[in-house]
Amino acid sequence: MNKFIYILGFSLFFWSFTLKSQDSIQNIQDTLKFKGQLSTWAHFNPDNPYPLYLGGRYIPQLNYEIQLPNSKLIDFELSANLYGDAGIHFFDSAYVDGNITPYRAWGRYSTEQLEIRVGLQKIDFGTAVMMRALRWFDQVDPRDPLRLTEGVWAALGRYYFLNNMNIWLWGLYGNKNLKGLEVIKTNTSYPEFGGRFQSPVPRGEAAISYHHRIADSRDFNAMIPEFSKIQENRIGLDAKWDLIVGLWLEAAWVNKKEEIGIFKNQEAFTLGTDYTFNVGSGLFVTLEHMLIAFDEKAFEFSSTTNFTGLSINYPIGMFDNISAIFYYDWNNNEVYNFINWFRQFDRTTFYIMAYWNPKNNQMPTMGTAENLYGGMGLQVMFVFNH
Repeated sequence: MNKFIYILGFSLFFWSFTLKSQDSIQNIQDTLKFKGQLSTWAHFNPDNPYPLYLGGRYIPQLNYEIQLPNSKLIDFELSANLYGDAGIHFFDSAYVDGNITPYRAWGRYSTEQLEIRVGLQKIDFGTAVMMRALRWFDQVDPRDPLRLTEGVWAALGRYYFLNNMNIWLWGLYGNKNLKGLEVIKTNTSYPEFGGRFQSPVPRGEAAISYHHRIADSRDFNAMIPEFSKIQENRIGLDAKWDLIVGLWLEAAWVNKKEEIGIFKNQEAFTLGTDYTFNVGSGLFVTLEHMLIAFDEKAFEFSSTTNFTGLSINYPIGMFDNISAIFYYDWNNNEVYNFINWFRQFDRTTFYIMAYWNPKNNQMPTMGTAENLYGGMGLQVMFVFNH
């Protein structure tokens, strides 16, 4: 990863020097922009090891754009995740933690119909909102108002046809952490690759996706055989239609070639719909159901998990908004509750979030904050964008 950052920095310098020298001839324009997001929070949950968490995060972002003739563009983005927090157990103990990690680091060449992007980036697709069967590469939690997620080191190419069809091709390499709904880590000695084809259909759009990787079960904490190289193939389907209501589906099948018990096959299905009711300023409601299965034999559905999600959003005046997300776990008959009120201005947003969840989280689509959202708690957050 460090090598890539050096290459990216050298490339930026090279392009800047070369194009500036030709600016008077080709009328090339370049811009450099700096922006960032500062967030601070206080989080109280008596069920956590440290009931009170105080923290802050700053994401500085540098963008450099080179406008070329004929609507061509070369641009770069560099950003970092600087965060720290403190956990406090009153009259007993405390701890302080923090880190600085790369957040995004990519370079891109694009035209009106083509985009090629290389580096640390976010890759996501599909139609589901709360419970995504095609969450292959990100860790976005729908309850997180900032929608934060780690990026992946990848090369991504997308081509958009004039009839609204588009095709994606990607390759990933060197990503050590679990991505999306993965349960077994990737063998980082081998590249991953895949693609996606999306096409308009009557009253909507549909797509098929594919991904291949080599998994490694040697460090997996379960009673399964240890393999350093497990061939894994994923196939995904998704579609969305704009009818009287919005209607969508996502489906994914993950198959591993080695005999590793129920982790050999993974199936995920999501059905969803949304509608805006004519109540006051407009009550926007989204409903989704997700089924996940792990099977020794494909589509046997011997070990399944079912969740239903309900999202409600209602604007209050010009600056205030209230939203809620509820999940129902059909296997354990438990409900997950999350309510968020926020007031938004031009550059600042203030959030008050409350939740009441089972202490033992079983949600299959949690993000990185899942350990903080068990039990009952309250979080206050202030966000400033510049």
